Amino acid sequence: MTTGLNRRTFLALAGASSLFVAPPLAAQDITLRIAFIPQENPEKLLGDIEAITGWLTEQIGAAVEGFVSIDHAAAVEALRNGDADISFMGALPFVLAEAEINAIPLLSEVYRGAPNYTGRVFVRRDAGIKSLADLRGRDIAFADPISESGYLYPLSEFERAGLIDRPEAADAFFGRVFFAGGYQQAMQAMAEGLVDAAGASQYADLLLTPEQQAQVTWIAESEAIPSHVVIARPGLDASLRTRFVDAMMLLNKPEHRDKLRFLYGPDGYVRADPAAYERVRDLARQYGLLK
Repeated sequence: MTTGLNRRTFLALAGASSLFVAPPLAAQDITLRIAFIPQENPEKLLGDIEAITGWLTEQIGAAVEGFVSIDHAAAVEALRNGDADISFMGALPFVLAEAEINAIPLLSEVYRGAPNYTGRVFVRRDAGIKSLADLRGRDIAFADPISESGYLYPLSEFERAGLIDRPEAADAFFGRVFFAGGYQQAMQAMAEGLVDAAGASQYADLLLTPEQQAQVTWIAESEAIPSHVVIARPGLDASLRTRFVDAMMLLNKPEHRDKLRFLYGPDGYVRADPAAYERVRDLARQYGLLK
């Protein structure tokens, strides 16, 4: 039976505006609202949000506020309702938001020189688990039900191995399936022995302590996944959207790269290519998430 590991807490709006440096937009009371996804410790993320929204306020010339959404679905709903203008989002939630609300891709994250990464199935080294088949009847934690690297792509490895034939079959294969609410939460649950495995991004082990990192390994890796994307609601003012993209591209410059640590720690950003997400769209259709 699929269930949640912990009660999720919707965090209040955070972030701060500061004095304008860039020329202000015509409307003085414009505020750009950004939704952040809790892929790591939400309390740490709140501090990161305050730092980056302050910097973006200076660069854009309009107040920027940020908040941590409960999950990807909540971020999409915030975009739909106009409670958020921009959101950081995984590839799968993006293609769903694209279909549902005509979300616009703006930027893709770059890691180790490429705008893609993989999903992995992690286990503890001392658990005696050597293959995906060894997880039959055992418990697994995924990050989020609409996460590509934290659910769909790791789960597809069980299908490729012939162990399940559809997502619904996961409940019959595993003992229990949990959605932990983020990469760090799923990895911590596995590292602490609350579950036997975790499905998460290839970089998710970096969210563990050095001692925990030495105690975990991975037993399966997915095909390449387009990296996380920054998206906008379709009705966002075009000038404000351009200012935001231009400011984010400044983070690729050496003098601003230190601020990337406030944005999930990518190596930089490139302008998003909608065509790069076609494989994600195909997989979402295959699993019944898109028509």
